Amino acid sequence: MKKLGTFFKYFILIVASFISVFPFIWMILGMTNKTVDITAGKLMIGSELITNFQNLFANNLDFKRALLNSAVIAVIITVFSLLLSSMAGYGFEIYRSKKKDRIFNFLLLSMMVPFSAMMIPLYTMFSKLSPSPFGINTLFSVIIPSVCTAFNIFLFKQNIKSFPKSLVEAARIDGLGELAIFFKIYMPTAKNIYAAAAIITFMGSWNNYLWPLVALQSPEKRTIPLVLSAMGASYTPDYGMMMTGIVIATLPIAAVFFVLQKQFVQGMLGSVK
Repeated sequence: MKKLGTFFKYFILIVASFISVFPFIWMILGMTNKTVDITAGKLMIGSELITNFQNLFANNLDFKRALLNSAVIAVIITVFSLLLSSMAGYGFEIYRSKKKDRIFNFLLLSMMVPFSAMMIPLYTMFSKLSPSPFGINTLFSVIIPSVCTAFNIFLFKQNIKSFPKSLVEAARIDGLGELAIFFKIYMPTAKNIYAAAAIITFMGSWNNYLWPLVALQSPEKRTIPLVLSAMGASYTPDYGMMMTGIVIATLPIAAVFFVLQKQFVQGMLGSVK
């Protein structure tokens, strides 16, 4: 009976794993085939890989420029979000007071507001900043709303609860300033939570579609999700070219995750405790 239970457990896990991995397998196979083969459900390696690559980078949607735009936006958002969110979380936990706790609770409430409800106020605000570098239809109009999020602040605040406060007191006695304590003592001990937050922030920025669709109106400012959406919106979409673009767009996220996956798990576990 025990062996039968073990068999069913592994059988369910294998089926679930296959269902999860199959879309990626189909996507990789699709980038080697023509549109007619993909729509026919062909699950074999084709001979159109080079042609699909050539069509992708020769397309008038400028896929290379979209890659650069997405990379710039995702990297800047990730770096500034980690810095500002960790400093905010550190401040809320280390310098606790009733007033700060109320402000933090208000920040948590902001997570319940759907982003679609904030688009009109955001668009109005950035429109008034035009034609400055921070106005609408600039990369900064996409970057600024995401440089510090309530979720990341919450993530760091929860992690700092397990940070030994005695280290802070000892550093103060030794004459270290508050910024020096943060950068020289806390940050080196919080690599795992920084890795977890980096993965979450980078993925969210790289895959962001709704706000860039509204804020970025010029073709040369498009990001990867906007270009992929435009490919599928044509009258006769080239699915082979689309699959190639999707695979290329997935590689940076996969690379970041696989490099930081160990720290990601440890960081998330540390924040949940």
